[in-house]
Amino acid sequence: MKPQVHILPPEKSASWTEALALSGGFVGLDSWVGFVEKVYGYRAYRLMARTGDEISGLLALTHVKHPIFGNYLVTAPFGSYGGFSFASTEARDALLERARALGEELHTQYVNVRFGAEAEPPPPGWMQHPVYATYRADLQVKSEALLATYSSNHRNHIRKSLNKGFAIKFGRLDLLDEAYRGLARSMHELGSPYHSKRYLQIMAECLGDTLEFAVVYDPRGQLAGAGVFITQEEVVTNLHANILRAYRADYAGEFLYWSVITRYCHKGLHVFDMGRSLIGSGNETFKMKWSPHKQVLSYWYALRGGAGLPELNQKNPRFQLAISIWKRLPGPVVRFAGPSLIRGLA
Repeated sequence: MKPQVHILPPEKSASWTEALALSGGFVGLDSWVGFVEKVYGYRAYRLMARTGDEISGLLALTHVKHPIFGNYLVTAPFGSYGGFSFASTEARDALLERARALGEELHTQYVNVRFGAEAEPPPPGWMQHPVYATYRADLQVKSEALLATYSSNHRNHIRKSLNKGFAIKFGRLDLLDEAYRGLARSMHELGSPYHSKRYLQIMAECLGDTLEFAVVYDPRGQLAGAGVFITQEEVVTNLHANILRAYRADYAGEFLYWSVITRYCHKGLHVFDMGRSLIGSGNETFKMKWSPHKQVLSYWYALRGGAGLPELNQKNPRFQLAISIWKRLPGPVVRFAGPSLIRGLA
């Protein structure tokens, strides 16, 4: 039986089954879709496939329109991957066919579907652009057992980080101000714009107890870094995590990650998803030290009118120039202009 696809009305909740919800991730749930709509006003389109009486697939798309970065439909806006889940190849292809048609109706430049089926080839009309991977580390009840799986050099760096006098706090809206300062400053140092504090506040309000901020301090109590971590069932995902440049040589990044691993091991979670990185980047090198399973992400594109891939990442030479300039801009300019720019890089 051929699946039938329809678009859910805005006021109707998406009826994810447990299996579809876990496969689609937190970025496909109404809480995330609603958060993005509330912050940036982007329209969401939630496509549901039914095969007979059964829900056989869901696809949550967000319509982004930006004067610099274009007009496109995308899953997992401001996340790594997800928002697309299906029980069969027939349901998958029916959802993708409707997504392409929706892109035509909205006159978008392309449709980008991001998910985790690394070995799966796309159907006709879609192309894979394998530039990102995610890194999923298995957690055990005792974090000490994980430590033994790391290289001796990495274990040494973790121990050094623990002897530097760093401290960490986990919290929610009580840590909003410090988490925002840590993330905004570190992103500026890396040459990237960042969202406003309101972005993090609304995210925390919409996601509730599933979201935690983490803030790292040096021995004098000065801000050293921050992160945003989101749990769904037995998985904790690193959405954002950065260390200020002055503390990287002291292994503050190792301290942050080890603190997160220890915390969620004790909470009984099974997987730490470290989030996406460009394949071959320094971020990937750092994440591979933690003995994760590297999963190349499926970033499928349906392009309109013979357009090329958008290349909205650091491998684009034009981005390298922009990064260099951004690092040199004063803080007030970055905080003012950053949210207007990054809202187009969903």
